[in-house]
Amino acid sequence: MQSRKSKNAQGIDVSHWQGQIDWQKVAATGISFVFIKATQNRMDKQFLENVKGAKAAGLLVGAYHYMDDSVTTVDQAKSSAQVFYTAIQAAGGTRVFDLPPVMDYESNKSNLNKATITLVAKTFLEEIYRLTGVKPMLYTYPSFISNFSGLNSYPLWIARYSATQIPVDASGWSRWTFWQYSDGSVGGVLPNGTRKVDGINGTVDLNEFDGTLEELKQRFMSQSLGKDDDTVTENLQRDINVVSTWAADDWIEAKANGYFDGKRPGAPITREETAIIVNKMRRNFLQLITGNTVKIDQLNQRLLDIKKGDQ
Repeated sequence: MQSRKSKNAQGIDVSHWQGQIDWQKVAATGISFVFIKATQNRMDKQFLENVKGAKAAGLLVGAYHYMDDSVTTVDQAKSSAQVFYTAIQAAGGTRVFDLPPVMDYESNKSNLNKATITLVAKTFLEEIYRLTGVKPMLYTYPSFISNFSGLNSYPLWIARYSATQIPVDASGWSRWTFWQYSDGSVGGVLPNGTRKVDGINGTVDLNEFDGTLEELKQRFMSQSLGKDDDTVTENLQRDINVVSTWAADDWIEAKANGYFDGKRPGAPITREETAIIVNKMRRNFLQLITGNTVKIDQLNQRLLDIKKGDQ
């Protein structure tokens, strides 16, 4: 995989283990983004406070779920995804987060085989994608990544604690999107030559994005669509072939009524498509008020005459 670059955006990841954090001091250190632990089997006790503080300090914020060893089946993976999604909603919904949701999968104390690990991971990732409309990311270690197969379409956040040794290609991934290069005590260092982040007592994981801060914003930074808690993050990773959860029912109805062909629910609508829908609705309305199709053409002409000002 690729090496670190001097202008890469710097970030950290935190959980309740970091205790109370002075986020203004963190931002002043040169940290520009943070991934915050949201859930394991339940919500992390510092999650909501950390999200609020990091956002107030101007950091780009993402949330992650730690895959517990007790999750061994497809149903449990779906339940875990729901726990994660509920925490995201409690923090204000997907519109609050600038970075994609993350599945942290790094342990196998239940001794699952590789096929089961992949199935659990795939189920969780797909469920989070369905719930949020945002393509999630996978975090893991080089010693664990070989357990996954066929998941390399998801962005990779890799942990490799080293100042010089880059992560190797593995399980279909040839590039990392984020690299956790230090746990705060060993590994690489920040551009200032230290592993210390002001505002945090003790050590903290250090990460960087594969690109500058502006490139990070361009790739991931969310744009609110003006919805309530079910807002779907609109970013460059939005899959236009997946319908957003907040629009699912209306989409089904629109397809049933023949206004759309059922393809590309997340794609922008063109003027041509708008014209087709308006015309279909117009004819349906005329048919409704006449009770049949005989007089539609006459009524349509009358509407045109009214639009032209002919009374």
